[in-house]
Amino acid sequence: MQTPAIADSAQPRLAKGVRLQIDSATGKNVVLFPEGIVELNETAHEILSRCDGRTFSEIVHSLAEEYDANAAALAADLRATLSDLHRRKLIELT
Repeated sequence: MQTPAIADSAQPRLAKGVRLQIDSATGKNVVLFPEGIVELNETAHEILSRCDGRTFSEIVHSLAEEYDANAAALAADLRATLSDLHRRKLIELT
């Protein structure tokens, strides 16, 4: 299945039934979805916590500013991560 290209104006959001939460047993960030649970590393949590109506460009600039990172390099990594999350049906692209 071909993953759609993610436009700068795309607004990634958590898919229906998906939510971010802190696991009460471990204290780690997780994403809960109808089929299960995934423990998130810090990077994935930072990305998913920004999938709240902001555009792809806004997410890139927010992360680049917070982590003093190169926005162009970050955009490529972010597109790959969001494409994977979309493929796994954890986010929707609007």
